[in-house]
Amino acid sequence: MGWLALALLTGLNLFNFIDRYVLPGAQPLIQKQFHANDAQMGLLTNAFFFVYMLAAPLTGWLGDRLPRKPLIVAGAVLWSVATLLTGVVHSYTALLIRHAIVGVGEATFSVFAPALLADYFPESARNRVYSLFYLTIPVGGAIGYILGGVLGQHYGWRAPFYVSAAPGLLIALLLWWLVEEAPRGQADRYAATWERNTLRGLFRNKLFWSATLGLATWTFAVGGLSAFLPTFFVRFGGDSVARAGLLAGAITVVAGIGGTALGGWLGQLWLRRNAGGLYLISAWGSLLAIPAGMLVFFGPRGLLFPAALVAELLLFLGTGPLNASIVNSVAAPVRSTAIALNLLTIHLLGDAFSPALIGLVSDHSSLRIGMSMTLFALVLSGGLLFLGGRLMNLAARAAA
Repeated sequence: MGWLALALLTGLNLFNFIDRYVLPGAQPLIQKQFHANDAQMGLLTNAFFFVYMLAAPLTGWLGDRLPRKPLIVAGAVLWSVATLLTGVVHSYTALLIRHAIVGVGEATFSVFAPALLADYFPESARNRVYSLFYLTIPVGGAIGYILGGVLGQHYGWRAPFYVSAAPGLLIALLLWWLVEEAPRGQADRYAATWERNTLRGLFRNKLFWSATLGLATWTFAVGGLSAFLPTFFVRFGGDSVARAGLLAGAITVVAGIGGTALGGWLGQLWLRRNAGGLYLISAWGSLLAIPAGMLVFFGPRGLLFPAALVAELLLFLGTGPLNASIVNSVAAPVRSTAIALNLLTIHLLGDAFSPALIGLVSDHSSLRIGMSMTLFALVLSGGLLFLGGRLMNLAARAAA
């Protein structure tokens, strides 16, 4: 049952991210129709994450008290219908409202799905499980970019939203019919200490907060990059909207799959020798991506594509390990609340405002300068995650 649940939840997560990244793929076309500047386009992403963040605390509270499966299905239906209805908006304001509504549905899924998966698999297996589950971020992002850019250019920007909405509804129904929810906490093996098992303890849980803040600064960088990468290719690579979408999609899917798979494998190997291995692989990924990012923003045009590929591959190394670290840092009674608090924090400090900030700086200087702010965020991410690795090693020695 655990592997069936993983397969269906992974499928839902795929269309979660396809729906999210269709907009950046078609962004130049939408921007032209609604005569919007870069700051307004960044505000669309801000509206999504603002509502996403507001919904997260409530969903976490519900997830620790109610069955997760019906809540997951309801969220998937909501975001799929909202995506479908994008095709009937005819003003920037309506598009802004629609994008905000999608945030409610995606917040429920993003909290409940990882918490439910933790009840099927023990801590030792979760790095592999979440590496598979979060492979959908690059794959869904790539497909979203491609659908948005290619279908948008040939059939109008509304077409990709129609195409991406229906599969999420179908998978949600299969989940409802086929999956039996696991008893809460059945797979946990770690001791349920005060820091791991209570809401008050969560706020003093150093392992949780080092991973969460490290992920927040990483999210600032990745959220800003994902919102403007196709537009950057159009402006500085000389590409058409369709080609920019294809390039961004190709980079994201190749680097994302490669980086997530490689990071999960290396993290598992490192974990055998070092209790903080999952934190450390994530830290090195953030720091090593900085030189490649500098080449993307300020290097010659000929290096734009390969440098972006290398930067994204390194950034995705920590996808599975870091999410497994967050889930493993807390026990089942507060796990949904912890994931909700993590989501609130990473988006509040990360991509809830980084696209709008990048757009604002771009409007007053250039998109190169705006996007280069992501490099400073990666420095902070690496430092916080190295701290988390040290704390994990200290905790392991104390428990030995």
